[in-house]
Amino acid sequence: MTLRLYDTATGEVRDFQPLREGEVGIYVCGLTVQSEPHVGHVRSAVNFDVLRRWLLARGEKVTFIRNITDIDDKILLKSAAQNRPWFNLAYDMKRELDKAYDALNVLPPTYEPAATGHVPEMVELIEALIERGHAYPAGDGSGDVYFDVRSWPSYGELTHQNVDDMEAAADADPRGKKDPRDFALWKGWKPESEPATASWPSPWGRGRPGWHIECSAMAGKYLGEAFDIHGGGVDLRFPHHENEQAQSRAAGHPFASYWMHNAWITTSGEKMSKSLGNSLVVPEVLKQVRPVELRYYMVAAHYRSTVEFSFEALGEAATSYRRIENFLERAGGFAESGELPAEFAEAMDDDLGTPAAMAAIHNAVREGNKQLAEGDVGAVVTASNVRRMLAVLGLDPADPHWAAGSGAAEGLSNAVDVLVRALLDQRQAARAAKDFAAADAIRDRIAEAGIEIEDTPEGPRWSI
Repeated sequence: MTLRLYDTATGEVRDFQPLREGEVGIYVCGLTVQSEPHVGHVRSAVNFDVLRRWLLARGEKVTFIRNITDIDDKILLKSAAQNRPWFNLAYDMKRELDKAYDALNVLPPTYEPAATGHVPEMVELIEALIERGHAYPAGDGSGDVYFDVRSWPSYGELTHQNVDDMEAAADADPRGKKDPRDFALWKGWKPESEPATASWPSPWGRGRPGWHIECSAMAGKYLGEAFDIHGGGVDLRFPHHENEQAQSRAAGHPFASYWMHNAWITTSGEKMSKSLGNSLVVPEVLKQVRPVELRYYMVAAHYRSTVEFSFEALGEAATSYRRIENFLERAGGFAESGELPAEFAEAMDDDLGTPAAMAAIHNAVREGNKQLAEGDVGAVVTASNVRRMLAVLGLDPADPHWAAGSGAAEGLSNAVDVLVRALLDQRQAARAAKDFAAADAIRDRIAEAGIEIEDTPEGPRWSI
C-alpha cells in the first residue's frame, strides 16, 4: 500500500515519496509560549504525533522537529503587563506546554529548538537574502530588515494568492517598507519600550528576529535545505507558512516537499481563543475526563476536519473509549503473532483517515465481544489486534505512559471499585438469603449510577 497525504500547496491528495528512502524529515511549527495551552492549542501536536507514529509503524525512520517561539511581540506585552521578565513568562509557559503534551502521550520531538537559541542562524539567513536582492534594511533608521515580496515572483504560491490582493503585513511600522506587504525579518530594538535582554547584536544594530525567519532558520539547521513535510495549524498557512516558503526558496533552499495543516477546534463556530477564560486550558479539561479520553476525542476526528468542542461530545468520546477498554479487560492476554488489520492500514494510508481507522477498531471490538459471548479463544487475537491499532494512535490502554500519568484518575477508579464491590457483596448476600427484592434494589441503584453489572462464572464484573 502507498501512503497518500493531502498537500495543502497543491490542494490534492498525492502519493508520499520521501526525499531519502526509509527516512522522513518533519518540521511542525510549535506554539508561542505566552500563556497556558488550551485544548485547541494541543490538537496540532496530537495530530502530527499520529502521523509520526504511523510512519514509524510503516518502518520509516523519522526525524521530527517541533520548535518553540520564545520571543515575540505578544510575549513582551504580556510579560510587561504581569511585571515579570519576558524569559520568565516564556519559561513558565513552556513548562505548562510540556505538561500538556506529556499528559496526552505526545512523543517528544527528535529536537525541540527554541528561537532564542538560534539567532546566529537567522542573521546568517537574512544576510543571504540581502545579498541575493530579496531583502533590505529599512531606510528610516529603525534597524528593521524586510523581505521584498516584489523581488520574489512566486510569492503567494503556497496559498494561491496574488500579491496585489493581499493585505499589508502588520508586523512592523510600515514607514520603512518599500511595499506595505513586505514583512519583517529583523526588528530593531526599541529601548523606550523593550528590555535590552530582548535584543541581540546584528549587522543592522541590536534587535530581534521576525517570527517567520525563526522557523526557516531552525528547519534548515536540523533538517537541511530540503525536507519532506512541514506541518502546523491551518491558521498558519498565511502569512506564516507563505512567508517561510518564500524567504527559504529565495535564499536558494528547496524547503518542504509537502505541506500539511490541521483544522481548528472551535467553540460556537469560532476559533478557540484565550478570551474564553480558563475552562478549556488542558489541566481544567482533564478534571472532566482522563488524558487518554481527551486524546481519543481529538484523534477520532480527521485532522483536516473542524471539531466543535463541547463537554457533551467529550463525554461521549470517553464512553466510547471505555467500551474498548472494557472489551480488552475482559479478553485479557496478548497474542504476539498478528499484524495490523488491512481495514485499519488502508484507512491510515488514506491521508491519515482516523475516522475510518476508529471504525475498524470498533468493528473488531464488536467481533471480539461476540467471540467472548461464544467462548471463542480467538477473542485474545482480536484483542491483540485492537491494541496494535490503538498503539498507532497513541491510545493503547496498556501503554505504560497512561499508567504513569494516571495517579489521580487511578485513585478515583480504585475508590469507585471499592464502593461498587461493597454493594455487589451486599447484593450477593441478599441473593444467598433469597431476598431477591433487596438484591434487585441494589442492582437498580448501581445501574442508576451508570454502572453495568455482568454476572460471570468467576463472579460479578462491573464497568462504567
